[in-house]
Amino acid sequence: MSDRPSVLFVCVKNGGKSQLAAALMRDIAGSRVEVHSAGTHPGATINAESAASLAEIGISVVGEFPKPIDPDVLGAVDLVVVLGREAVLDHLPGMRVVTWETDEPSMRGIDGMERMRLVRDDIAGRVRTLAEELTQA
Repeated sequence: MSDRPSVLFVCVKNGGKSQLAAALMRDIAGSRVEVHSAGTHPGATINAESAASLAEIGISVVGEFPKPIDPDVLGAVDLVVVLGREAVLDHLPGMRVVTWETDEPSMRGIDGMERMRLVRDDIAGRVRTLAEELTQA
């Protein structure tokens, strides 16, 4: 790890929400924050609608793929952000973990790209706030 603040975004499959959060943090904070993402039970691919929602705002996830949690990364990052209630993580001593219970538009009957845009925008607002917190001098 480096002397920069570091964050690990975690969801179940590491194909949607945690990838969204990681890509948004990389875009917002640039090299000021070391960014990782992983899944408790990684899927096979990045969610196509998630990638498309990022592409709409000029962010690419080309080269990214779902990854399992790396114990070395988990033990070294400054903060672990769990997205949603479904991902369950064993806490290590001294590990700082926050859970973001993100908006789930499908619970209101909103699906497809409209849903993904709302999810993206919810996560983007949280990431902006977190980036400010992590990079304060």
